[in-house]
Amino acid sequence: MICFVQGCSDPGYRGPLETMFEDRKRLFVDLLGWGLTVEQDRWEIDQFDGDDAGYLIALDQTGDHIGSLRLLPSKQPHILSTLFSELCPAGVPTGPTTFEVTRLCLPVRHGAAERLRIRNTLITAMVDHALAYGITRLTGVVEAGFLAQILRMGWRCTTPAPPRRFGGAALGAFIAQIDADTPALLAEGGIYTGPVDGQHIQETVHATV
Repeated sequence: MICFVQGCSDPGYRGPLETMFEDRKRLFVDLLGWGLTVEQDRWEIDQFDGDDAGYLIALDQTGDHIGSLRLLPSKQPHILSTLFSELCPAGVPTGPTTFEVTRLCLPVRHGAAERLRIRNTLITAMVDHALAYGITRLTGVVEAGFLAQILRMGWRCTTPAPPRRFGGAALGAFIAQIDADTPALLAEGGIYTGPVDGQHIQETVHATV
């Protein structure tokens, strides 16, 4: 099941958010060694996690997190505008229908084939969500290797400049246009998997106590 969670102002991070933040800590901090903030030695949470953040979360049959991504409105501070604006020499794309995709979390415990399935399911849900809510453009910052994959997925997606090195990693930005043709374009490459039971995002959850 895919659920959408708007905001994470609840200090208890109940439900899908709790296991999502735990998996983010295991992946980004414990495994990849990113120097990120960890709350209560359990949850990876940064300055962009808040009321404005939206989360698409894939859940198993018990309701626990198996994969997720975060959507940030570009009119608010976000990773590309705040930390890596030099990746967009002509200016960081912003606007009410432009959102940033970040924190794609695919726990390694699932194995490569299952992670790929979950990734494609999340991308499908992200596109469905964007079309349903009038989002026309998605941006993001990723490592150069993953950037090459994103650009080859089949959608209308470009990079504003070649990747640059930041610390020990080569990072690049992408700009993806979202319109009615996007599902078919992604489906040609096996990325867009089509809605499940007529509705890919099966539940909307708001992070309130």
